[in-house]
Amino acid sequence: MTIETPAPTPTRTRPNHGGSDFAELRRRIDAAGLLDRRPGYYLARVALLGTAVVGGWTAFVAIGNTWWQLAMAVVLAVVFAQLALLAHDIAHRQVFRTRRPSELAGRLVGNLGVGMSYGWWMDKHTRHHANPNHEELDPDVSPDLLVWSQDQAREARGVARFIGKHEAFLFFPLLTLEALNLHVSGVRAVLRPGLPGRRVEAGLLLAHFAIYLGLVLTVLSPGLAVAFIVVNQAVFGVYLGCSFAPNHKGMPTLTGDREPDFLRKQVLTSRNVRGGPVTDIALGGLNYQIEHHLFPSMPCANLRRARPIVREHCAALGVDYAETGLVESYGIALRHMHAVGAPLRAG
Repeated sequence: MTIETPAPTPTRTRPNHGGSDFAELRRRIDAAGLLDRRPGYYLARVALLGTAVVGGWTAFVAIGNTWWQLAMAVVLAVVFAQLALLAHDIAHRQVFRTRRPSELAGRLVGNLGVGMSYGWWMDKHTRHHANPNHEELDPDVSPDLLVWSQDQAREARGVARFIGKHEAFLFFPLLTLEALNLHVSGVRAVLRPGLPGRRVEAGLLLAHFAIYLGLVLTVLSPGLAVAFIVVNQAVFGVYLGCSFAPNHKGMPTLTGDREPDFLRKQVLTSRNVRGGPVTDIALGGLNYQIEHHLFPSMPCANLRRARPIVREHCAALGVDYAETGLVESYGIALRHMHAVGAPLRAG
């Protein structure tokens, strides 16, 4: 195993004490009742989001064919992003304990509500949680358009090589395409055999696109409709990217077969973002990324309470617990991306 640690902060730990370190933490979390379901919280969240969806599209129809619709494009992009964050919680069984209701709700929110394949995304995200920041196993840091380590940069070819040279400057502009990437990846997933519930997912995706495009093209003139879609999807993509980017980008990456124990693997590759209730709502609890990776099924409303327990436990073990402000987290990620592109710029 090798761990590539981004500058400027090295990671320090005491000797590995094995799985007992996490077992003790799990006992403390269980004793605090933080893994218990929060049905009231999620009922309220679903009700608010449902109201936002209905209210947003009702306002869209009422406003009619006017350039003020670009403001509605931004509002609905925020609603879509919040739906995606809810689908994330459902996939982790934070809402329902068992698989069947989780799949049903996840497909309704993800496929029908957002236009992404719930099954495709869940498979990808599960592999990320099992091997966070592992260059060979985590799909979120596999080299595609972007590279995440200097080793990946040295092997980059074609478009990835060009983008890798300047990826710190291109990162946020590229996020405007993230929603399109979700849609395209979802369609590809349902067209290939092997996806569980493929026909159901395909039908719900088709319904999403039909309703979305039907409303936009019926209410707006062609030029305004194109502008609305571009703004809506670009803001949706940037919001999603800005919610996930602070979590692991610029943290140590892993390679090879040997790994740290579970607790260290999850903690040392993750970063928390400090903030209050507004940050919690805006990021859907992903700002408590360390706690989320240690306890993926913990309802996001409980993550804030878990934070001091986890932080104290890590301090006692001598395990670095990374936490920073939101703006600073973006700076760390961008500096890391600029650093990993150095071999490409030198060549």
